[in-house]
Amino acid sequence: MEFPLKKTTDFDACLDWMRLRSWTPLSFQKEAWEALLAGKSGLVNAPTGSGKTYSLMLPSIMWMAHRREVKGCKLIWITPIRALAKEIKQSAERVIEELNLPFSVGIRSGDTSDQERAAQRKQLPDILITTPESLHLLLALRNASNNFESLQWCIVDEWHDLIGTKRGVMMELALSRLRGIRPSLAIWAISATIGNLEEAAKVLLGERSFGSAVVIRAAIEKKLEIISLMPEEVEKMPWAGHLGIKMVDRVLEIVRQSKSTLIFTNTRAQCEIWYRQLLEKDMSLSGEMAMHHGSLAKEMRHWVEDAISDGRLKVVVCTSSLDLGVDFAPVETIIQIGGPKGIARFLQRAGRSGHRPDSISTIYFLPTHSLELMEAAALRQAIREKFVEDKTPMIRCFDVLVQYLTTLSVGEGFLPETIFEEVLSTHCFQTMTRDEWKSLIFFTATGGLSLGAYADYKKFIEKEGRYHIANQRLARRHRLSIGTIVGDTMVMVKYQKGGLIGHVEESFIAALNEGDKFWFAGIGLELIRVKELTAYVKKTDKMTGKIPSWQGGRLPLSSKMSHMIRTKLNEVATQTSFLDPELSKVLPIIALQEKRSHVPRMDEFLIEVFKSNDGHHAVFYPFEGRFVHEGLASLFAYRIGRLFPISFSLAYNDYGFELLSDQEIPIEEALGSALTDELQLEADVINGVNSTELAKRKFRDIAAISGLVFKGFPGQPIKDRHLQTSSSLIFKVFEDYDVQNLLYKQSYEEVLLYQLEMPRLREALKRVNSQKVILRYPEKPTPFAFPIMVDRLREKMTSETLEDRIAKMTLDFQ
Repeated sequence: MEFPLKKTTDFDACLDWMRLRSWTPLSFQKEAWEALLAGKSGLVNAPTGSGKTYSLMLPSIMWMAHRREVKGCKLIWITPIRALAKEIKQSAERVIEELNLPFSVGIRSGDTSDQERAAQRKQLPDILITTPESLHLLLALRNASNNFESLQWCIVDEWHDLIGTKRGVMMELALSRLRGIRPSLAIWAISATIGNLEEAAKVLLGERSFGSAVVIRAAIEKKLEIISLMPEEVEKMPWAGHLGIKMVDRVLEIVRQSKSTLIFTNTRAQCEIWYRQLLEKDMSLSGEMAMHHGSLAKEMRHWVEDAISDGRLKVVVCTSSLDLGVDFAPVETIIQIGGPKGIARFLQRAGRSGHRPDSISTIYFLPTHSLELMEAAALRQAIREKFVEDKTPMIRCFDVLVQYLTTLSVGEGFLPETIFEEVLSTHCFQTMTRDEWKSLIFFTATGGLSLGAYADYKKFIEKEGRYHIANQRLARRHRLSIGTIVGDTMVMVKYQKGGLIGHVEESFIAALNEGDKFWFAGIGLELIRVKELTAYVKKTDKMTGKIPSWQGGRLPLSSKMSHMIRTKLNEVATQTSFLDPELSKVLPIIALQEKRSHVPRMDEFLIEVFKSNDGHHAVFYPFEGRFVHEGLASLFAYRIGRLFPISFSLAYNDYGFELLSDQEIPIEEALGSALTDELQLEADVINGVNSTELAKRKFRDIAAISGLVFKGFPGQPIKDRHLQTSSSLIFKVFEDYDVQNLLYKQSYEEVLLYQLEMPRLREALKRVNSQKVILRYPEKPTPFAFPIMVDRLREKMTSETLEDRIAKMTLDFQ
């Protein structure tokens, strides 16, 4: 189908193209067209499947069509995931081909061929679709400014996924440089609903540029139906993980009734487990079912994405790798395994079905233990009340800034005063002082006070006031290291004769012996041998064996989900009839909890103290999420230990935390001695946790991002234990000789801000102090305490041994 382009305004050209396709433009699309064509910057907020891509892509192309004399790259479209790039490219090419326009569209990502990259280095396409990392690679080219001299727009897709991450900081810095090259550049973002959209737009544009920006919200009420898969009877002593698998037959019923289903899990390991369980139960799904997560080979992921779009697959078990806005219109049904821990994440996943503005999104919620049914009720009320989390932007990420400055030095070099002003315009670095800037430049150029004796840390040389990379060896190493996604060293898993299957962490492979069986990518595999960082395997018919796990497995409960769960808990404690069927289902658990102890109301803070064969327990229930509970557990243990000669082991989940000791815990005395005091909070938390060890772990990632350690050349990766040793040595050097180093200080700040969530911990403690303390001494562990106790045991036992132990504990505690 080909349409002639009329000589008309850019806005009317957009209307004509939509009408000729028999599409009716929505109000938010027309509002976005007007704003973009007026040269404004801003943010578009619209649900999945509402046409938000064309709200910005279409007017850009029409502007280009009427100004063909403008050569070079005119639009850069940023996508945080590679899977989305293909769909964006198809959307742009559809318009270009139908209007017979002479414009090129290209993708630049980690999957782009060497041949295409070489062509892009000479001449960028008219429209470039790329990732934050690849944009930084373009800034590392010697002709970077020339590449962007015709740039009109930079559009950042799925901004809600980037903000609050170091990838988002990469975008802030890249945009500051693009604005420096092209002051007239218009910057736009597309975002799903988050609680702080205005702030998100400010972070994108920088504080100084936000004044004239617009935030456009689509007035589309997306209908959402949440159906909980409830067990026939709830276990009165619930524990995480086992209940979901017990309901695999219910999941299969839904899969069989639906044309296509996405099953979302919260971790890659859970994804592997569910794929295997479904296949064991129904072998007829072989060939109709696939798996999708970030550790699978890109060829496999791309095949799965194409097969979903084409309708060739009946069911895909996946992780957040398919959370974002790739348009899989054939998907009919969504199943969420376990609590998603966040309202926005749940909405995003639900939006994968009913992928049209006027259709209903249906999502089935399957709890992994009975208490998670309250999360389903909490999610439903949050959605009714339009109660969605904020995304907190990151601040003072000096590791990303060091990487960025090195990127500029590899390319055209940089003038420190010019770049300082640009960097200062970003949200992340708006509080950076000139002294800190000079310190960072001095350290990166010379190695500073502590690393100046080593050539690899002297990265810059100065020529006529401009800083350049010191040598080509450092330049090559840096290009290979651009990015902020770090983790354990990955081992390639390959067939002995054949292709790549995917990547697992080195620590998993190190625990296997030759001949051991394991399950990965939906395939039973046997380890043949390990050579350097490649594990050679062959297929096995056995569907048993270990399943890999990956770092960062558990998602923390968001603050707004915590609030909604406390709301629902108050409801079951004070009411007898409920709007949400899930609350009626958990009444047997609530009744036993009330009988043995107490169910806390909104204005109450419950503490339980009891004795078991394991020792003396004190269990606290703030319902604030495991990250906050980790900090509170360490704080309380430290403060009690300061008063009495007593030591503890700690355990925590999203609902509460446990202090376990071999001696009686003087809880009443502790409560009378400022246990929950907000004074000296930060100092006591730091003393309570092993802050040096936590900071050292954080520093490992900071060192990799900033380029203090190098992870190796392609095919010659450096082993994980060597990287750990290198980063630990540098940390120790800073600790002994340069405690004012900004990267060293950042490691402690990240522990407080992002691991222990200090601002949220402070708010939680403030709330606890406003509540009435309910102290109970149950004779046996309660339903609320049991899952926390199980989590403590989980760290020490295999899954088989754990289940035997839990079965015995359940009988003992009934």
